[in-house]
Amino acid sequence: MNMRKARNLFYILLATVVLAGCSSQKGTSSNEENTEPAGERIVATTVALTEIMDALEIDLVGIPSSYKDLPKRYTDVQEVGNPMSPDMEMLLSLKPTEILSVTTLKYDLQEMFDERDIDMTYVNLESIDAMHSEILHLGEKYDREKQAKAIVDQFEEKVAEIDKLSEGKAQPTVLILLGIPGSYLVATEHSYIGDLVKRSGGKNVITGEKVEFLSSNTEYLQQAKPDIILRASHGMPEQVIQMFDDEFKSNDVWQHFEAVKNDRVYDLDELLFGTTGSLAAVEALGVLQKMLYPN
Repeated sequence: MNMRKARNLFYILLATVVLAGCSSQKGTSSNEENTEPAGERIVATTVALTEIMDALEIDLVGIPSSYKDLPKRYTDVQEVGNPMSPDMEMLLSLKPTEILSVTTLKYDLQEMFDERDIDMTYVNLESIDAMHSEILHLGEKYDREKQAKAIVDQFEEKVAEIDKLSEGKAQPTVLILLGIPGSYLVATEHSYIGDLVKRSGGKNVITGEKVEFLSSNTEYLQQAKPDIILRASHGMPEQVIQMFDDEFKSNDVWQHFEAVKNDRVYDLDELLFGTTGSLAAVEALGVLQKMLYPN
């Protein structure tokens, strides 16, 4: 399987998982305190974007349906369906001035929005730098520069703290596996989680690639000799962890990895480690730092 097919297959499977995990509950839009920019009716269609808009202190008229807890600011705001297949009629009924999604979903969404002549704003959350640039842009656009700068500054302060803690220590090599039930891929340094690992002082064993994910070749991965193996999930984390456990037990090659022998295999919390950037990045850095530099 080539790299493009591997990535496309993963996202198809990922779409199925997200569809299964989303709720269908809907509410009505009514906030006691109006912090909506004058004349603007904004819809955020992903959880990460909803959390970012909350941190920017911006009200929304539409939010995604999700099994995850969303900010209290939006408790009574109308849900518009799951990020990969929003309810188009509901979206149109809200008369939005801007609909926000993420660049990683553009391929899946653009045709359905083009058919209805709806303009979309795709926000790039594929890396920390991209996310921060977008947050600063949104802050400028909606007169929330102070809030946007505070978000970015908090992250940079955490990175500086981690750099100080890891100074002079040997840099551990890291293998990142990203899975959903029945399938997993290897995350490169260009993935969001790969970016977090790099900023936490780890070195991805997969280098020189241009894509975010690669199909797995356990023999090749063993030769890379990772000090640490990180196992991430996106949707149905309990099933994914069980899948990884079964794979590591049934496939003998994993028992030859030094990371396995040294008990340095860690399962990442899905709420902190998504496939795209989120405000959980600061907390995620702290968790990774302890895994990479336990002493």
